[in-house]
Amino acid sequence: MDKNGVVGNGVCSSESVNGSRDVWSCKASDSASADHLVVMVNGILGSATDWKFAAEQFVKVLPDKVFVHCSERNVSMLTLDGVDVMGERLAGEVLEVIERKPNLKKISFVAHSVGGLVARYAIGKLYKPPNVKNLEDPSINGRDKDSMGTIGGLEAMNFVTVATPHLGSRGNKQVPFLFGVTAFEKAASCVIHWIFRRTGRHLFLTDADEGKPPLLKRMMEDHDDCYFMSALRVFKRRVVYSNVGYDHIVGWRTSSIRRNVELPKWEDISNEQYPHIVYEEHCKAYDEQSETTSVEDDGSDKLEEELVTGLSRVSWEKVDVSFHSSRQRFAAHSVIQVKDESAHIEGADVIRHMIDHFLT
Repeated sequence: MDKNGVVGNGVCSSESVNGSRDVWSCKASDSASADHLVVMVNGILGSATDWKFAAEQFVKVLPDKVFVHCSERNVSMLTLDGVDVMGERLAGEVLEVIERKPNLKKISFVAHSVGGLVARYAIGKLYKPPNVKNLEDPSINGRDKDSMGTIGGLEAMNFVTVATPHLGSRGNKQVPFLFGVTAFEKAASCVIHWIFRRTGRHLFLTDADEGKPPLLKRMMEDHDDCYFMSALRVFKRRVVYSNVGYDHIVGWRTSSIRRNVELPKWEDISNEQYPHIVYEEHCKAYDEQSETTSVEDDGSDKLEEELVTGLSRVSWEKVDVSFHSSRQRFAAHSVIQVKDESAHIEGADVIRHMIDHFLT
């Protein structure tokens, strides 16, 4: 590490030559007992500093619980290399952190935008299946990590995404700045790879590597050495934070993993503690016997319906956020994570909500 220092309020941080940022409590007794690794992942064209405010808040509130690592392996133009390539890099980076911090026992992910898809890919690579012997031995506690599967050998706690396009970005107003105009959306699908290269193809579901289905569809199942759904399932909590409007990069439906008919009617209620949280919903795992929504009636396409159904096989906490009355509402995609403390501080209550509900 080449940049070390005290941030303030008992929070220490260090920045590596490569740009990763670690944040922990300056108090020796707290840092010694902090056994929960929180990996924060940036979005497209982002960097480790995007999560600076949130990382410091996590340590201020949970000094003896968490050690925060803001990823640097996929920054700036490297975020255009594709979700799978970035996921492989992130998985390797996480293993390096675990190796140099042998006291770690638990792990959580907090990811913004495309970083949420990258984190989903990475945990699929990091997942270690449960110990078969322990599964067969009734004397072993069912909550033992070896009987449940782990993420890099650590107990999986919280998997949190913020404004992440889980259903991709094509069609049906998934990218708001295209205004839901079919012609614009079709054109974007054709040229997106010129701008966002391989990552763009993954987001618009136009990738067809060696005749395989789009990557986001493949991430609905376990296959080969990628345990995508098993990894998601092993986390105690899965949470999506979504902007209900003014996010011109990622639409409400794709970030909240919902069909059109499932989008809730929210009210501008007075919530002093979390003024920008307008709706919360706990969705149980999808019941195979329940009635499915007609794709035609919902206005979505078949592939998108498969993504919704696949991701709904695990439970999700869905937190809807609105900055409609904020002066920075047009920057909602950045405000929701407080990407820049001076410009986006109105999103601080979202970070506070995240911390207050965090399992440690």
